[in-house]
Amino acid sequence: MFFGCPDRGEKNDIQIIISALARLLYHIYAGIDNRNELNYNKDMMDRKTKIWILALTLFCLTAVGAFLLLRHTGGTIAVITVDGVVRERIDLARVKESYDIEIDTVYGCNTVHVEPGAISVTDADCPDKICMAMGRLEQGGIPIICMPHRLVIRIEGDETDG
Repeated sequence: MFFGCPDRGEKNDIQIIISALARLLYHIYAGIDNRNELNYNKDMMDRKTKIWILALTLFCLTAVGAFLLLRHTGGTIAVITVDGVVRERIDLARVKESYDIEIDTVYGCNTVHVEPGAISVTDADCPDKICMAMGRLEQGGIPIICMPHRLVIRIEGDETDG
């Protein structure tokens, strides 16, 4: 696992919520006794109650899914900092063609690849190369960090400086 990258097989927010709600629906529908064991007693709930619970759960799943899919995912401004000092601010929504930026510091050299809607580190002369393994950064969340070179790339709000 590289700092929670979603392309490494981890579940995202939507998958976690859907699986939790599906488990809850299953337990409500099947019935649970006091010992947390499944109780298949058919008389516990009548058919109408089960149908209402199923309908309400499906409605909640649809509402949560729509909220998560339609919410604003954050900014499109990539901020590149070295040793805490901002080196570049790039609006990824305005990038039309891919290009590379060479970040040379006293700590080492990184090549940052900028493309429409995403940014990544494609080359680094650090020993561990974790920054390269973190992949593309398309939205806010976990930043790309190169600790040996003190490089941080993060996505923040929709406004650029000046």
